[in-house]
Amino acid sequence: MKGSPINIFALGGLGEVGKNTYCIENDRSLILVDAGVRFPEANLPGVDYVIPDYTYLKDNRAKIKGLFITHGHEDHIGGIPFLLRTVRIPVIYAPRLAAALIRHKLEDSRFRDPVKIVEYDSDSVIKIADDFVVSFFRVTHSIPDSFGLCIDTSEGRIIETGDFKIDLTPVGPNFEINKLSELGSQGVDLLMADSTNAEIEGYTPSETAVRHGVEEIFDKAVGRIIVSTFSSNINRIQQVVEVAVAHKRKICVLGRSMKNVIGIARELGYIKIPDQSIIQENQLKNYRNSEVCIVCTGSQGEPMAALSRIVSGDNRFTQIYPGDTVVFSSNPIPGNGALVDRIVNKLVRLGADVKQNSMAFSLHSSGHPSRQELRLMQRLVNPKYFMPVHGEYRMLKLHGEIAKQLGMPDDHIFICDNGDQIVLQNHTVRRGGQVPAGAKYIDGLDLDGVSSQTMNDREILKNDGMVSVLMVTDKRHSKLLVPPMLYTRGFNSAEDSHVVRHSQMKAQQCVQELMSRNASYAEIKSSLKDVLSKYIQRKTDRRPMIIPVIMEAR
Repeated sequence: MKGSPINIFALGGLGEVGKNTYCIENDRSLILVDAGVRFPEANLPGVDYVIPDYTYLKDNRAKIKGLFITHGHEDHIGGIPFLLRTVRIPVIYAPRLAAALIRHKLEDSRFRDPVKIVEYDSDSVIKIADDFVVSFFRVTHSIPDSFGLCIDTSEGRIIETGDFKIDLTPVGPNFEINKLSELGSQGVDLLMADSTNAEIEGYTPSETAVRHGVEEIFDKAVGRIIVSTFSSNINRIQQVVEVAVAHKRKICVLGRSMKNVIGIARELGYIKIPDQSIIQENQLKNYRNSEVCIVCTGSQGEPMAALSRIVSGDNRFTQIYPGDTVVFSSNPIPGNGALVDRIVNKLVRLGADVKQNSMAFSLHSSGHPSRQELRLMQRLVNPKYFMPVHGEYRMLKLHGEIAKQLGMPDDHIFICDNGDQIVLQNHTVRRGGQVPAGAKYIDGLDLDGVSSQTMNDREILKNDGMVSVLMVTDKRHSKLLVPPMLYTRGFNSAEDSHVVRHSQMKAQQCVQELMSRNASYAEIKSSLKDVLSKYIQRKTDRRPMIIPVIMEAR
């Protein structure tokens, strides 16, 4: 491998949980590690996904040699259809399950250009030109076929862990700790490691602990059991399925993403469900409540997910019955707590017995490492330099503190934001420059993304409402033929009505004065916005969107 400085940076995944997209490049070649999305928070109305700004990749597309996928979760593969519409990726390297999910995703998004997908496993070694050699080690996560990467370059060795936990009793294959330790003993210059649970002390509980909580619920439930979890949590789904089969309950899968993922996982052998144990929605009526287990999406309270549709009565085959046991086999993602609380309250009102993860019932185990596992990772790899990844800023900072406590010098730890470059050269890491690394908001089929201005407008509409001012003028004679009429959204109280009436009077005074001076329409609109905005803010502490509409009589 010929030597040139190695630039390492993220387009997504730093200062946030989601849209993981990491780049490693020299002056000739660039490889990506993962291409994920972030799901929108409540303050992003109308947005389906948040993806990285791919401007840097577009400007350097001739250097791109490949995309390496660590595992099949959406925050690592969900951005691929958008990325491929921006730049050509010569080849996507992915483990078997992730490769199948990517193929389905591209087909579902009607992506017609041929995409080369090469499957790798733990024994694979992939050489990228004369610049990078990539090998792999299996890790434990909440989805099968999860891997970390070892990237050998002319300037040093990089380890990227992917998402992992150190689970000594996993559901599925073991973490290849010996292999990772051997890589560490050979010398690692830079470690890039998952920081998601850096705030949590101790060890992340084993996935097998969840089974005991699930079994206890199945033992006691007399009505239907509805289990809601992430469609991508295949290990969890397998455990629920095994318990359901042991209790002689038929399994009905609800939710588009859940059906897709389970279908692919069954086809590849990652989920094993006897054919005779699977029933369709229209068959639910043929079985007693005590004979049924429904597995569905909606554990985060998403309004359009399967569980929400059942609760609201929008599923024509089933509804919530008194005596149903509803199991949330997940923890709320930060920002989703209110949505989950809302749907739990609705379930209880309908007579369901709701079970959530708690001290009484272990119903969820994270797929990410807690602080003791992060310490163990540092000891196993023993890197010279460290860059925490996959986490909000406080998580990255705490992860850096762990490395410092274990003896790493402060100037060997790099807490970065998206776009910040670090440079690996001659087995030494230093800070570099910056690349563009903003976010794009995907709304429906608009692959160009929603502008920040549009998002600001939506935020104003959501929080502060809207005031439309309609008037008719005779410009030739400088007359106001129809006085300004206000149409509002978000102003419904008695006090609001008072403010609206006075706003209408102020609007009329403003327009009449301006027209007497033969002001332009642009001046009128600008002044109206200013006058009304200041008045309404003073009276209501809100700044609604003001939209003046001037119609000219002919």
